[in-house]
Amino acid sequence: MNFIAKSIVATFAAGAFLAPGVASAFTSGSSGADGAFNPTVNATVQVPPSGIFNYTSVLIPIGVTVTYQRNTTNTPVVVLATGDVTINGTINISGTAGAAVGAAGDGAFGDDGAPGAGGPGGFDGGRGGLTGSFRTGGAGTGPGGGNGGFIGVSGCVGTPLGGAGAGYANAGSTFFCQGSTGVIGGPAYGSSQILPLIGGSGGGGGSSGTTFVGTGGGGGGGALLVAASGTVNITGSVLANGGNGGNELTSNNSATGGGGSGGAIRILATAINGNGTLSAVGGVTGTGGIFNGSNASVGRIRLEYETTNRTATSNPIHTQPLPGTPPGPVFVAGTPTLTISSVAGVSAPASPTGNADITLAATTPNPVTVVFTTVGVPVGNIVQLTVTPAYGDRISAISPALTGSTTSATASVSVNLPVGPSVLSAQTTFTIVASLGDLLRNFAGNERVEKVTLMATLGGPSKVKLITVSGKEYDASAEALRIAAWGG
Repeated sequence: MNFIAKSIVATFAAGAFLAPGVASAFTSGSSGADGAFNPTVNATVQVPPSGIFNYTSVLIPIGVTVTYQRNTTNTPVVVLATGDVTINGTINISGTAGAAVGAAGDGAFGDDGAPGAGGPGGFDGGRGGLTGSFRTGGAGTGPGGGNGGFIGVSGCVGTPLGGAGAGYANAGSTFFCQGSTGVIGGPAYGSSQILPLIGGSGGGGGSSGTTFVGTGGGGGGGALLVAASGTVNITGSVLANGGNGGNELTSNNSATGGGGSGGAIRILATAINGNGTLSAVGGVTGTGGIFNGSNASVGRIRLEYETTNRTATSNPIHTQPLPGTPPGPVFVAGTPTLTISSVAGVSAPASPTGNADITLAATTPNPVTVVFTTVGVPVGNIVQLTVTPAYGDRISAISPALTGSTTSATASVSVNLPVGPSVLSAQTTFTIVASLGDLLRNFAGNERVEKVTLMATLGGPSKVKLITVSGKEYDASAEALRIAAWGG
């Protein structure tokens, strides 16, 4: 039938990683496409859509501070280098403080109650409560967001209470008023390996007084991954601190926001040297309120290397692999994949080109069987196949439920293929657990993701669609999702 299948594989790479047992020096996976990064003055760098910088080398001199402008999907910052990374100055991805309330010192107008912003890959704080009918502060965003303050009861009747601190490595602090009324701190989340790479959460906003709004919660520290095939040498500072809750400057008329939690710093290299500062501490509550909020958890720091001369401690104390364990992986392995593995018994190539990947003889009888394989997709879900011929209408077919296991499952479908070249694409949609849905908020307008669709775009890269609990849909690139990764 002279059938040609194009673009038949939807695969989601986990990114570069060091294979077990490899004895050679660590490889970061950088393509070097962005050249050398050598700022000579303070710089704010726009994070690209993927979040990934592919450098040959990095040199940040003494007295120079580098910050990052969040991209539209707020991915973490990933700095890859084929050579060395030298940080004699400062990299700062910290969250910012909630805005102060009152005219006596914050120097800005119209921002009362505004939350602090999370660093890139981190989450924003909650907004301070309003006067009138909406006096409760907003909860901080992110999986460890602190709860907003409210108007007290049980011994604190009518009293504005501060917002709670955010969690990350630990739970955020819970605020109590006279031992009876509690504003609960945000929960702990993530792993000591910082896989997936995710930043700190926002503190809760404080509740309002009768005259003034509550202050905003602090933003969570951002998330930074640095991977160098050579040496990472740090004599300066790498900061991923949480922002503080806003201060109350109106003589105790409202309550203050809680602190944002510290972010994440993960560094992998052949060697890590230098005793510079590595900090991912949590923010503290604002001051001056009737009842101040509470403090936030520290973030996470991890160092992975083959050799090191570093003797300084980090804040918090960093984790590391067992002695003798090589660095890696850089990105989370096991990202869900959907693959069209064969058509009419002809196997698909391991690296499809999108052009004549499978050619069937003209004598091949219809219907043909198309086989799908999945990794990381729950069994029981179906796969939809779409055949787009060069001419004529599309043909669709639905497979029976996937069988096997989440680790490895298969399904197949029979379809009549038209004569001439066609493009095959496949997609599957599955529901994810709530904890994973929270981790993917960054890519879905800060709303919990309920379902994920894996799909191949015609003639283009593989895509992921995130579907939120309210039914909103967001496209997210495989490159972005391999950073956010799939915790569980």
